[in-house]
Amino acid sequence: MQAINTIGVYTLCKREIWRFWKVWNQTVVAPMITTLLFLAVMSLAMGSSSRTVDGIAFNRFIAPGLIMMAIVQNAFANTSSSLMLAKIQGIIIDFITPPLTGAELTFSFVVGGVARGLLVGIAVSVAVYMFVPFTLVHPWVGLFYVLAASIMLALMGVLTGVWSQTFDQLSAITNYIITPLAFLSGTFYSIKQLPEFWYQVCHFNPFFYMIDGFRYAMIGYSDGTPWTGMGVLMVTNVLLWLWATHLFKTGYRLKS
Repeated sequence: MQAINTIGVYTLCKREIWRFWKVWNQTVVAPMITTLLFLAVMSLAMGSSSRTVDGIAFNRFIAPGLIMMAIVQNAFANTSSSLMLAKIQGIIIDFITPPLTGAELTFSFVVGGVARGLLVGIAVSVAVYMFVPFTLVHPWVGLFYVLAASIMLALMGVLTGVWSQTFDQLSAITNYIITPLAFLSGTFYSIKQLPEFWYQVCHFNPFFYMIDGFRYAMIGYSDGTPWTGMGVLMVTNVLLWLWATHLFKTGYRLKS
């Protein structure tokens, strides 16, 4: 059994964290402000003082989804942009030449994405709390969903960064896949309000489960079954992990 390259993994993890922390104003503060703007605009547009969703004030209903969206979008951005920039700058060879396995490379990049997602999540949660006070109803469930969701999007970012050869391709994945899945996940509405066909379609969207599960953890409301969501996220993460590890192992679009 091959020993883990602890020095290499630690160094790459440190590099990925330091990379976004050096520009914390852009990577942590900016998402917090953007989320507050979303909350303000949606609350004012929908009349949050009178609008409710199943008896829950509208701003309280959308707050968990906005927090989760900020977490996962930044987890995805960290890993995808890191790999894309490394390929453009020609330093990707510094990642694949050292004696690091595909699993070790995947783990290191994911740690960076998860770290950024968690920091953004803390900052956004504090900011949202000042306008929409909340009490975490199920804290351990919330922790699971935050970690599982940020890992999932960090892995998606790894796959996107490895596959993309230009920033246009990277933007295409973000604009045509990640953003639609995020916005159509029930962040701003209950999927129970949808027609039957689209209600069923939503259950094939993994983003729905992470938003719904985190909402359950924060306010105790869910459109689905939180335990089913846990299973979906775990299976999805295992599949994404195996895929990302395989791409690093084979050097797909990294060695040419």
